[in-house]
Amino acid sequence: MNQDITGYLRRNKFFAFVLALIICVFAYFKGAECVLTESKTVKIGTPAVEFNLPGTDGKNYSNESFKDAKVLVIVITCNHCPYAKAAWPLLINLQHKYKEQSVQFVAINPNDDVEYPEDSFENMKGMVNKLGINMPYLRDENQEIARKLNAVCTPDIFVYGHDRNLYYHGRINDNWQNPEKVTSNDLDNAINGLLNGDPPPKNQMPSMGCSIKWKK
Repeated sequence: MNQDITGYLRRNKFFAFVLALIICVFAYFKGAECVLTESKTVKIGTPAVEFNLPGTDGKNYSNESFKDAKVLVIVITCNHCPYAKAAWPLLINLQHKYKEQSVQFVAINPNDDVEYPEDSFENMKGMVNKLGINMPYLRDENQEIARKLNAVCTPDIFVYGHDRNLYYHGRINDNWQNPEKVTSNDLDNAINGLLNGDPPPKNQMPSMGCSIKWKK
């Protein structure tokens, strides 16, 4: 299972259900809610979605804000989801690793903050300070950008080249809950491959996380 936790979960639905149940029970007692969801398939080469969203730093950001970046990594994520919480340190480390190579991460939170107040804009600001988030953290209040991306879970990750066509859409690694047992750093490898001019990875395993909390 440690060789490919996501693949194992996909082949063993009962184990996936039990794991999801354990995580969601833990989340419930922490005041959160989650439904285990895999990212949808999005065709490689799909153009980036145009956006213009407010950030926690008081600035508005659009695609134009990152026009000089060789690689743009859009991460649909949030504050409250256990999967998203586990992903934050990994994303922060990758942004630090690749910052000098013109790689720009952008995090976007689309969750309904009425039903899930932990995902409010004010709490997003608090999360930036708490974790030392080193990328723009934007609020998709009307959830339009998440829908246009066909995002369904947190985290849901989209990597674009300088032409702003989709190069990679998948998981961060193969063992999010046990970092010391990771054998495949998929996102890191994809970014490195893109910088080196390699073709998109053939086998892109889906990301996995809580369902996006759509407004009713």
